[in-house]
Amino acid sequence: MMVEERVGKQILASAGVRVPVSVVVATPDEAAEAAEAVGLPAMVKAQVPAGGRGKAGGVVQVSTVEDARVGAQRLLGSTLVGFAVERVLVEPRVDHDAEYYVAVLDDPLERAAVLLCCAVGGVDIEETERIRPGSVHRLVADIDADLDPAALRGLAVRAGIPAGQVGAVADVLSALWACYRSTEAELVEVNPLVVDAAGTAWALDAKVALDDSALDRHLELQQLLGDGQAQSSGTPLEEDARARGLLLIELDGDVGIVANGAGLTMASLDVVTYYGGRPANFMEVGGDNYTRADAGMEVVLSNPNVRSVLVNFCGAFARTDVMAEGVVNALERHRGHVPVFFSIHGTGADEAVALVRQRLGVEPYPVMDDAVQAAVAAAKEAQK
Repeated sequence: MMVEERVGKQILASAGVRVPVSVVVATPDEAAEAAEAVGLPAMVKAQVPAGGRGKAGGVVQVSTVEDARVGAQRLLGSTLVGFAVERVLVEPRVDHDAEYYVAVLDDPLERAAVLLCCAVGGVDIEETERIRPGSVHRLVADIDADLDPAALRGLAVRAGIPAGQVGAVADVLSALWACYRSTEAELVEVNPLVVDAAGTAWALDAKVALDDSALDRHLELQQLLGDGQAQSSGTPLEEDARARGLLLIELDGDVGIVANGAGLTMASLDVVTYYGGRPANFMEVGGDNYTRADAGMEVVLSNPNVRSVLVNFCGAFARTDVMAEGVVNALERHRGHVPVFFSIHGTGADEAVALVRQRLGVEPYPVMDDAVQAAVAAAKEAQK
């Protein structure tokens, strides 16, 4: 789950990272008072549990108390990167000459934690790497080990951090590593990280993604998130699925996927990719959720990027006919939305196949690969 900047900064501060004094408010008048209290010039920043706020206009620099009031009035009540803005953070502007990027994150390719450092911060780091290949430097780390300070300094040097600021940046990397490990986070990122004239490093933003399945082990994090508004498990589509008792991970493709069991769902994503398609989501309706295929299909179909849907069921405990009936019910309410391709095997398969034929007039594929290729081809055709 991604948390709001204000919570992320509290987590970083507890690990020893310096953050500006800030005030979180919910009205324009409170923002004006906060700006006067923290000092001008100041920053007024929308609080939503997502990145990309700056590019979306959610960060405003103000020079006067009235500017702070007007900036907050514009942000409060608006929708930013898919989330309603209910609060803004007001903090003083920190003078600096350069902005850097540092992070610790899970890297599935390395199957390890990776520390990142870049001498260009304050902007989209993916765009930085695209424009300046090799500018983001990496250090693969063992999650169970402490890091050698020399290795952290070496990472900062390789990234091009000025000599006089290497120590300050390395100290922040060390603190991020400690924070990442102690909270069982999936991502701890500071962008931008700046160093002032006195040589003090400041985290001007904080992006922290926590593993919600680990929160039971962290009472201190539960207390920070206690208001229920400082966090998000993901995109609005993912939140919709969560509210229905389902797990959906939104991806950037156009082939929707509904499958049962995490393994089969992951295999479906892999096979779609193998045949040149782009999965739009991870959505599994197996186990105790096999009776919720109706809701699962509803969520997948609500994604405007979906051009086709692959339904891939292999039943054991979860009966395929029960899952197929849920899918069919949803499709009958959204008939003609997008083409849907079925692969059905296992417990209840005969009944499930007959149900799909009779109520949808669709013939399930006897081989999964054929269903996948048809779904990929339909999505590509729809893009033309």
